[in-house]
Amino acid sequence: MGAAAPRPAARPGGVRPTGGGGVAGAAGPVAAGVLVLLGLANLLAVDGVAPAGKQAAVAVVGLALMVLARRLRAEALTVVAVGVYAVAVAGLVVVRVAGVSANGATRWIAVGPLTVQPSELAKAGVLLLLAVVLGSGRPEWQRLPVALVVAAVPVALTALQPDLSTATLLSLAAVAVLVTSRVSVRAVAGLVGAAVVAAPLAVGLLRPYQAERLAGFLGGSGQDPGGAGWAVEQARIAVGSAPLWGHAGDPLAGLLASYLPERDTDLAPASVVQQFGPVAGAVLALAAGVLVWRLAVAARECRTPQAGLVAAGMAVLFGVEVVVSTGGNLGLLPLAGVPFPLVSFGGTALVVHLVAIGSVFGLRRDGVRRALWSPPSLRRRPRLVRVLAAGVVAVLLGFVAAAATLQGSLGAALAATAHDQSTRCVPVPATRGAIRDRGGAVLAGATERTAPSRVDAVPAMLLADPAGLARLAGLLGTPQAALRARLAAVPATTPTLPVAEVAPGLGDRIDRTGPAGVLVRPSARRAYPTGALFGPLLGFVGRPGPADLRADSSLTADDVVGRAGLEAQYDAVLRGVDGQQCFSVTPAGVPVAPAERRAPVPGADVVLAVDTALQIRLARSLQRALDTTRNPRAIASAVALDPRTGQVRAMVSLPAYDGAVFGPPTDAAAAAALARAPGGPMLQHATRSAVPPGSTFKLVVAAADTASGVQDPGLVVPTGAELTVAGHTFHNWRPMGPMAMTEALAWSNDVYFYKLALALGPERLVGTARALGVGTPTGVDLPGESGGLLGSPSAGGEPWYVGTTVQLGIGQGPVEVTPLQNARWTAAIATGRLVTPRLAVATGSAAAGFSPVPAPPPRPLPFAATLGPVRDGMRAVVAGGTGSALATLPFPVGAKTGTAQDGSLPGEEYDNWITAAAPFDDPSVVVTVLVQGPPHAATAPDTVAAEGLRQALVQAG
Repeated sequence: MGAAAPRPAARPGGVRPTGGGGVAGAAGPVAAGVLVLLGLANLLAVDGVAPAGKQAAVAVVGLALMVLARRLRAEALTVVAVGVYAVAVAGLVVVRVAGVSANGATRWIAVGPLTVQPSELAKAGVLLLLAVVLGSGRPEWQRLPVALVVAAVPVALTALQPDLSTATLLSLAAVAVLVTSRVSVRAVAGLVGAAVVAAPLAVGLLRPYQAERLAGFLGGSGQDPGGAGWAVEQARIAVGSAPLWGHAGDPLAGLLASYLPERDTDLAPASVVQQFGPVAGAVLALAAGVLVWRLAVAARECRTPQAGLVAAGMAVLFGVEVVVSTGGNLGLLPLAGVPFPLVSFGGTALVVHLVAIGSVFGLRRDGVRRALWSPPSLRRRPRLVRVLAAGVVAVLLGFVAAAATLQGSLGAALAATAHDQSTRCVPVPATRGAIRDRGGAVLAGATERTAPSRVDAVPAMLLADPAGLARLAGLLGTPQAALRARLAAVPATTPTLPVAEVAPGLGDRIDRTGPAGVLVRPSARRAYPTGALFGPLLGFVGRPGPADLRADSSLTADDVVGRAGLEAQYDAVLRGVDGQQCFSVTPAGVPVAPAERRAPVPGADVVLAVDTALQIRLARSLQRALDTTRNPRAIASAVALDPRTGQVRAMVSLPAYDGAVFGPPTDAAAAAALARAPGGPMLQHATRSAVPPGSTFKLVVAAADTASGVQDPGLVVPTGAELTVAGHTFHNWRPMGPMAMTEALAWSNDVYFYKLALALGPERLVGTARALGVGTPTGVDLPGESGGLLGSPSAGGEPWYVGTTVQLGIGQGPVEVTPLQNARWTAAIATGRLVTPRLAVATGSAAAGFSPVPAPPPRPLPFAATLGPVRDGMRAVVAGGTGSALATLPFPVGAKTGTAQDGSLPGEEYDNWITAAAPFDDPSVVVTVLVQGPPHAATAPDTVAAEGLRQALVQAG
């Protein structure tokens, strides 16, 4: 048997020769290949086939050259270094003379259809020649000046382009070679100190976009696509919001990518994560870490100091590029304009990096295979290279952890930000609910079906869809050229543009069959089938005013809101919740595709307690009475109230208006005429017009007496034609004899109530009036209700005289009430309970069902048990007193009439009142009527009340 072959000697420094193959040997080239593939995949996803194909062709050339570079031997290093350095410097000189400019910098040379960036080649040239110089065996004082000159020339030429980021990288590469070449620490420290002192001078070389990036990093992210911080913010959004496998394949992936500036160069790592997910990002970091480590290890396995310094410099340069680029993409470092090696787009950089990597691994293989060829004196290993590489790997792991934290803690918020910034939404109006009477008949309809629908188009989307534009033009009967011109006349960022108004049927058809980017909005015009009958009660709708928009941020100027009456009171219920149609938009705000749609929630219907037939009967009778007056400013009102619950059965106000006048759009001429019209047709007189109650207030005075017991209601009091108090004479409406309370109420004896008021005193009288709701709003569900007026000695203001108390006894002086207040106290005296008037009884829809509207319960009067004499008087009014016109009704009625002097009316005109309850033994309705005018039969409210009571209790069944 022959002798065993001798084992290879151990390498100095403990490194054993491993040969050029094996898993470890292949790890570096494989990692480089993975990075190249990730870069090509990103280019294909964000820029399309053409740029990706061009970069792929360059990658093939670069990989081929990398394979050839793996044949490099240490003996050829000096020749290669000088050659590459010379070509790079020559290229930098040519750039100064005939370079191609972009973004304010001149960095490229045009060679036919190709562009070459010499500064990228300078990275390799500087590393190679510095390695040759610093790796020689000459004394440091000879090597260091030459090395500084070698580095200074390309750094200066690159900075003058200006390309500060590459110049900085060249400087860092030079420092890395100095450190690893075992130049003395004192010399390196001196150079670093000089660089620190000179650093502020470099700020002047920053281009505007570089200065903005630095400001964005130091001052926080910006939201302006053209401002500082935008790129960093978009990179964080791309990394933090990406799903596990990215957005590649998503129809909107390209749109999302468009928000990431420089997605194929400086922000390529963020783009890889956005397109292919965090998994791809982890692979990117792993491959970069492996490549940096294998380059560092190669520096320890080269057989000459020069070769080791080449590998060490390349490891540091590659590591710095990876760290600066990744940190900038995560917002942890400023975006310095440093592309990610092998991933970012750029042919020159790709080829140079691949050739440099091939050269390092070629020198390593040469060192492993020819370990014994170098004498011990030449086996100096680069200093700290593995420590630096380990630091790079550690930083990369920290970046991976930071990205994971970004995904975990802010992922949802960043995804929402990504969605919000790429989406613009327009409201889809909800159908307004109807207002119905107690039988379900529509009083205020959702929409006039005869009104035209509005067709809105998204200009940018239709202009980009000629077939869709042609289809819409055909449906509208509009020439394509005219429609195209109209759409092109507005900015591309316009969300929607009204292009036509069409009949409702055609609008429905366009909504079903029209192209994307077309919205059909039904008419906002409100329908009021009963015209002016319920006008002041229902109110009207319109566009929100400035105050509405300030009070409710959800409103837009195109919304429809209740402006008066029940439309305003129940606007939140009737309006519903608008939906929205969203569109995906570019960073410039141009809509490109439909996005999600949220259907509107229709408004609920509001069901009222009102009886339309009763309203009609009262309105017609009231209008006849009002027509006889000579005063065009006269008003009239009638209220029908359920005294048991407070439900309002009818509420008439004259003169009135039709809410359809206000559309929208508003009929400006008709609205102006209403504003000028006498009698205040825009006011709901039943709740907003307070006038003296006259003798109807005697019910309150009588109740004050029975409640306090000051004077026996059965006491017969001398009256006559007048009463003189404190030198003032107060007249009766006609001379009368002695009377008790019941008869005094029946005949409305003024002198009786003058004396009763004096006996009670103002405080007792006012206290009872307040208990019956006088002087305060009733609480009815209508906006703008008047509380009326009720003076008292303790309230201050006008002086209170004895005569003031006398006048108050017959409903004159410091007391004014609305018809609804009058009806409320009548109901309270008739039943012993004070109710809160309510119009709405339920809300909902036929499909979902109706829910009752909560109403305050009736409040028992503390003096209810004492009101018998007052009720007897009300019954006597009808049986044989001033209200005998109601005696012919087929049910018992209790009432009180009144005629009040009103300073706002001309002479011989009065506020004529009647308030009545029936059937009086168990009242279910109170009708109160006010008619301004002369007190003769034609304008007397008795007839109105009689017709109303008959309708409520007989015709209604």
